[in-house]
Amino acid sequence: MRDREPCVYMMASGYRGTIYTGATSGLIGRVQQHRDGTFEGFTKKYGVNRLVWYETADTMEPVIATERKLKKWRREWKVALIEEKNPHWVDLATGLGLPPLEN
Repeated sequence: MRDREPCVYMMASGYRGTIYTGATSGLIGRVQQHRDGTFEGFTKKYGVNRLVWYETADTMEPVIATERKLKKWRREWKVALIEEKNPHWVDLATGLGLPPLEN
């Protein structure tokens, strides 16, 4: 994965835990921010630090459109989308070069 690549993503607090949907142009850096709790907000409050789904695009426009669409989805639909490619909710960030989460 390139350092700068438009991406919509979902993070979770664990297996089938709280889900957060976001968009970024730098997924690895953004996931690290969520893990570190660098800024106050939803993901820090609820311990959302596991990358469970992401999709890349060529530009930010489709990424933002997809993020807005996903934010309106029911939780069950998001769970089904995650489990389509990641049935065990493993942390996909390790496949992008980040170290495994500490328990």
